[in-house]
Amino acid sequence: MTFSPSAWLTPFFNTPLWRAGGVSITLGWIIGTLILFILVTCLTIAFKSLLKNRLLKSIGFDEGNREAIATLASFAFGAFGYIIALQLTGFNLASIAVLAGGLGVGIGFGLQELTKNLTSGLTLLVERKLKVGDFIEFEQTKGYIREISIRSTTIRTVDGAELIVPNTILTSNRVQNWHYPDSRIRVIVPVGVAYGTDPLIVTEILLQSAYMSVEIAFNPLPKVIFNGFGDSALNFELWVWVEKVERAVFMRSSLHFIIEHNLRHRGITIPFPQRELWLHNTDSFEAVKEQDQEIVKPSKPLSLKEMLLEVSYFKHFNDLQLRVLIEMGCRKHLQDGDILIRQGERTNYFCIVLQGQMDAFYENDKISRKIFTFNKGQYFGELPLILEVPYPTTMQAVGETLLFLLDRQGFQHLITTYPALAEEFTQALTQRQEELRECQQKLREMGLLDSEDLKNPVSWLRQRLKSFFAT
Repeated sequence: MTFSPSAWLTPFFNTPLWRAGGVSITLGWIIGTLILFILVTCLTIAFKSLLKNRLLKSIGFDEGNREAIATLASFAFGAFGYIIALQLTGFNLASIAVLAGGLGVGIGFGLQELTKNLTSGLTLLVERKLKVGDFIEFEQTKGYIREISIRSTTIRTVDGAELIVPNTILTSNRVQNWHYPDSRIRVIVPVGVAYGTDPLIVTEILLQSAYMSVEIAFNPLPKVIFNGFGDSALNFELWVWVEKVERAVFMRSSLHFIIEHNLRHRGITIPFPQRELWLHNTDSFEAVKEQDQEIVKPSKPLSLKEMLLEVSYFKHFNDLQLRVLIEMGCRKHLQDGDILIRQGERTNYFCIVLQGQMDAFYENDKISRKIFTFNKGQYFGELPLILEVPYPTTMQAVGETLLFLLDRQGFQHLITTYPALAEEFTQALTQRQEELRECQQKLREMGLLDSEDLKNPVSWLRQRLKSFFAT
């Protein structure tokens, strides 16, 4: 007697388990139906992606409309596909219509929250009050709508987190849509000045501060509101408008810096609440006062602002320019003998020596020779950054050293905003002939330098700076 797997498996898969919809339900029927359902699901996902990212995008629909149309169309496509799949298996849906109705009522009671979310999802997609790409605020949460599905909505918060929100929360709670219909919002900056200050001068300073900010919208124009007389200050408000709501907090911070600088520059003080105190037995405070006078206060370390002002390139910067510079860069502390970067490695930093000293060593198989020394107030790293080549030397700290580092984007902003600095950098670079020759040699090896470029290094560097601006 021989064993035949098919003779054993065929009855196993074809044995009727029960009857429903006019067909005998077998294990083989269940597996085949599941395969059809999986195929329909995959086709539905592909259909939605094709419709959203190809067809509707080529027609010119915005992201919100594409998401709504693609979701509704894929929902209909999937429902129709599942019905066709059941029909292909021979299942008669009409025979279980009454049973399906009863089950639907039971499922509806048992899965009320899911049903509510499904209904709310359809409501959001059809009404179009909230769309993909909108910036919304609800329950102290702010973020962009990334996706609206049938059950839930995905929101990317301003902190960068992905928040999955059931659709019922968005349809049953108060939601503020900052993109409906205009994305511009008003930013209010309250300012208090001391009594005796000319309100006209304050108005002038606040408007000047608004126009110094690069992110405000000029339609409508900034406005100054005199709110009234406070306990210790004249209360004003500066109204400005910003195009993107997520930039409001940064613009408000920038305006605070600018307003404080301009008020201080004009000699206008920002008062604080004052109270009068009557002290009895003041003789007991004399001993404490004498002790305080004997205490020698330690000298304060130099601030980054003071150290940058000692650099010749930045000595004429005002507080606002220094603030932008400080925000773009970072400090790097090195101990004696620390290696910042080795010859042949790549980095994307422009370095300014604030304290200490940096030595540049040229190394090969035979020698290690010091060719440059960068002292306080000098800089390095601009050639590898501009030319996008590896470092031609190894940079080593001598003593305790403090560097100020600007990345590629910060360096681009610096020399684009202050073209005179770019010219100074060019002239200073031509004085470092040995370093320049090393970089030119690397560019020749990479096939990026012609012999004509070697005749005038100043013109060559200027051209490289222009191309650096364009990147």
